[in-house]
Amino acid sequence: MPERAARRAELLAVAAGVFAELGYSATTVRVIAERAGLLAGSLYYHFDSKESMLEEILRTFLDELWTGYDAVLGDAALGPRETLRALVTESFREIDRHGPAVAVFQKEARQLAAQSRFTFLTDAQRNFEDAWRTTLERGVTEGAFRPDLDVRLAYRFLRDTVWVAASWYRPGGRQAPDGIADQYLSMVLDGISVRDNNHTNMRS
Repeated sequence: MPERAARRAELLAVAAGVFAELGYSATTVRVIAERAGLLAGSLYYHFDSKESMLEEILRTFLDELWTGYDAVLGDAALGPRETLRALVTESFREIDRHGPAVAVFQKEARQLAAQSRFTFLTDAQRNFEDAWRTTLERGVTEGAFRPDLDVRLAYRFLRDTVWVAASWYRPGGRQAPDGIADQYLSMVLDGISVRDNNHTNMRS
């Protein structure tokens, strides 16, 4: 059974790459099987359809994402800046682990959610937005972020800035996920943090 589980995981990794490359509609079981070095019929030994494969790929990604997010959001010791930093870092770790799944989610979640099998994607998008917007709103309330911050716009900017990285990030590259997260945050937080009046006066 361990060997079968390993082979199953390997096939899902291949399928995720194909879905990300070709799109859900254009992907067929035959194409996935060919990429995996199998006959199409052999793939049905492990999965009953391409829908089953994609559902498992997306649920695995989202389950791992929310395990990380829940740990961050449940840590009462973190302030808004630290919470935002941890959410961004966890997001880049998920891109590192599940890049193709992230790419599919980003490009196709809305269309897929129209199918009864994938309605869970709508809840995932809603929960994701709530987590990030709540953190931003808390930062404004507590004085960590600018009082004039447009939270809705800031959320969209952060969402798109972070998750679009799935289109170019390659595991094993020059920078680790945490390092990329730090670079993103160094650019973002200076734009939304409360400005230090003394620092501003020194520069004026």
